[in-house]
Amino acid sequence: MAVAADKKNKTETAAEATGKSRRPLLVTALIALFAAGAAGGGVWYFTQGNTAKAAAAKPAAKTPAPAQYFALDPAFVVNLNGPIDGPRYLQVEVQLMTRDPLALQALQTHAPAIRAKLLMLFSQVEPAQIADRAGKEKLQASALAEVQKLMKVETGSKSADELLFTSFVTQ
Repeated sequence: MAVAADKKNKTETAAEATGKSRRPLLVTALIALFAAGAAGGGVWYFTQGNTAKAAAAKPAAKTPAPAQYFALDPAFVVNLNGPIDGPRYLQVEVQLMTRDPLALQALQTHAPAIRAKLLMLFSQVEPAQIADRAGKEKLQASALAEVQKLMKVETGSKSADELLFTSFVTQ
């Protein structure tokens, strides 16, 4: 029986020893967790304050002027350049967008020259080049570049910000 009592006392002593050694570890872990939370909260607090101050210091972003559109009427109708399997046509309606009222007047003034440049560009297109969206977007970018190049020569500014196809028909 004495042996059994000794074993019981040894297990109780071991349990007490491990319990005591866990307490400082648990307390240290809780203190570290609290410190990390406090540090994270402090960082958040100070960065939010700086963001608000920075936003207040910056002037509000200037809203762009409203878009103004100029339709190049009537629609462009050209023969497409391509193989001899019969005539192919392209009919496209074009509108130019600008945000400058003076540029809008310049576009109206130079509309005949713009139409002539775009007719030449559209007549050089092959049907395969505009069969997909990427081809149409490439043609649109080329047309805008033509208009901006002409307007740069005539007025000293690009004038047109965008060129839009509002109708696009091939046959």
